[in-house]
Amino acid sequence: MNTKKGINVLSLFDGISVAQLALKQLNIPINNYYASEIDKNPIKVTQHHFPGTIQLGDVRNVDTSELPPIDLMVFGSPCQNLTVLNSNRRGLNSENSGLFYEALRILQEVKPKYFLMENVGSMSKQDRKIISELLGVEPIQINSSLVGPALRNRLYWTNISNITIPTDNKIILQKSIENGWMDKRKANAILTKNVPYTRNGLIRYLTRSIGQIVFLNKDFCYESKERKLELIEDMTDDEVKQLFRPFTTSELERMQTLPVGYVGEILKKTPSHHAIGNSFTLEVIKHILSHPDFNTTTNE
Repeated sequence: MNTKKGINVLSLFDGISVAQLALKQLNIPINNYYASEIDKNPIKVTQHHFPGTIQLGDVRNVDTSELPPIDLMVFGSPCQNLTVLNSNRRGLNSENSGLFYEALRILQEVKPKYFLMENVGSMSKQDRKIISELLGVEPIQINSSLVGPALRNRLYWTNISNITIPTDNKIILQKSIENGWMDKRKANAILTKNVPYTRNGLIRYLTRSIGQIVFLNKDFCYESKERKLELIEDMTDDEVKQLFRPFTTSELERMQTLPVGYVGEILKKTPSHHAIGNSFTLEVIKHILSHPDFNTTTNE
């Protein structure tokens, strides 16, 4: 393939265009980058960094007959109803996660040279089997903790051959925060909504291991979970707030191995955190797209 003019990429559920950022950082030239996304906030991030991106709108309305031959198709349909962590999950037949079938339609129509799909590692065996059978490949399971400071267990389906699991770069959470102390080696899974900045929020973090917090008191940080709960039992919200703080936007960007400011300099705090929580982990996508079985072929 002659890539002097670059490759044509189609990204569904594009979000903040992490796939495009990965290709740029890998020095893989892009001819056309088509993105299907409906959330105005991630689109704002994408168009700021990559103003040449061609936005296609809702995935259900994508007309593939208007597209040129696609070299790489990337997608990761909504996962809220696939993860077993959601007690109300409805699997692939739900309205949001069922958008996978729209991606499948487009994949079958476009017939790209390569494809890459990402979704949650905690989905049911049944959903995983259905997706694998429809895509014709088995997924590789990669936890983002191998390339960054946060736990994020994901499945990646691709027809790029011989993808391996990344080497653990041993980035610890403590070195990724701006100030304070951490009681974990790696951050919990990045969520679109953090725990409340209240006494109950801290209790939720301690009892359910949900959300992201930084401890402001070193001695308190290194107490056992049981002792922490004892110490805050009679504290007010204001007193508890002296013990911890939420993650900053920059810290959440580091959790997803994104450049600091990539999202936070474009969006306000709440939409930034939502966009980051829904995004790919940059270094995992780079690991996959840097594989010789992709690069040597696309640079012929």
